[in-house]
Formats: sequence, C-alpha cells, structure tokens
Amino acid sequence: MKIISLNVGMPVTALYRGKSLETGIYKSPVVGPVHVSAGGLTGDGQADLVNHGGPDKAVCVYPSEHYAYWEEWLGKKLDYAAFGENMTTAGLLETEVCIGDIYEIGGALLQVSQPRYPCFKLSQKHGPADMPAQVLKTGFSGFYFRVLREGELASGSSVVKISSGDGGVPVSRVLHMMEAGRGDKRGLEELVRLSSLSSVVRLKFQKWLDGAE
Repeated sequence: MKIISLNVGMPVTALYRGKSLETGIYKSPVVGPVHVSAGGLTGDGQADLVNHGGPDKAVCVYPSEHYAYWEEWLGKKLDYAAFGENMTTAGLLETEVCIGDIYEIGGALLQVSQPRYPCFKLSQKHGPADMPAQVLKTGFSGFYFRVLREGELASGSSVVKISSGDGGVPVSRVLHMMEAGRGDKRGLEELVRLSSLSSVVRLKFQKWLDGAE
C-alpha cells in the first residue's frame, strides 16, 4: 500500500451552468515532502468549509484502482487528482478499508473517518450530470482521514496499517447507509455507536434514527 500521487491546491473560481463557483476540486500533484496537520496538507484548501475540510475530513483519499473505470466511462484520460483527492493511493479500497483503521504514512499517523460523499462539483469538472449518481452506484467514492499525529509525507510513501477500527465497518457500508439507510434502524443504531465515525455523519444518522422512532 502506498501513495501514488500527493496532491494539493487552493480554491479557484470556475463556471457551472453559467454561474461562478468557488471550488477546491482542482488539485495538482506535488513533488517532495508535504507537512500534514489536523487542518490538512500545507498548501491545500477548500472552498466549501461546511461540506469539506475540518479535523474529520483533513485528507481526502481516492484509490488509483478506480481510474481505469472512470477513463472508460468518461471516454478520456485522467490525470491524478482528477477527483480532487489529496492522496491517490494503491491498495486502499472502500470495500476493505474500515472506519477507524489507523495507518502510518511517512511521519504521520492517520485514521479513517468517513466516506467521501459525491457532489455536483464532480459534474462541474468532468461534464456528466449523473456522475455523482454513478459514484454511488459503483461505490467508488474515496474516503477521508483525520490526523492523529502530524508529520511529513510524499508521493511514494508507504501506507502501513497500525490497527483496525472497532466493529470492522467498511467505508463502502457507511456510504450505502448515507445514501439509502434512513429506514434501517438496526444499521443506524450500530453506526451511531461507532465513535471513530465522523461526528457529522453520526449526527445525521442519529437524526434519522430519532425520526424513525
């Protein structure tokens, strides 16, 4: 398991459906070590601080294994960081990576906190209006790390699993619950007890559970 590409970028202004849009999805690979802290990578930023960034979403990860699918689906070659991810990785799939898993990468210690839920900015960047829906259909979402110990990391850094999250709940299952779990009382009860799941997602699930009750 390793980082294939480490990517950063500050928000830019882009056009979407004839209107200006501030977005942080446009990132580029960087060479050499980059410092990562609870606030994310040095030189990186987000435009929508409600839905992106913060301690539970400090680093966005996307598996390189999904690129071939999207290149065929979109009909074009994709450069790394095509999904606005900070880390393009090898060996970290959503069906295998679990909430709460802890990894040592370079000098940093990172913990899986939640899936990356797709939004319309993928459509703005790549074109198809149904791209977020296709992400949900495939489960090729990516996920977020929180930073437990800050440090330096770089493209090529090995990703070493230190410990497994309690409950063994894969990222893919949480993504499915975020999309279609409103009526799944048993599943919601399990996930609201998962302390390593990001607080925003647990609150969302708790509200759904309260509504069901």
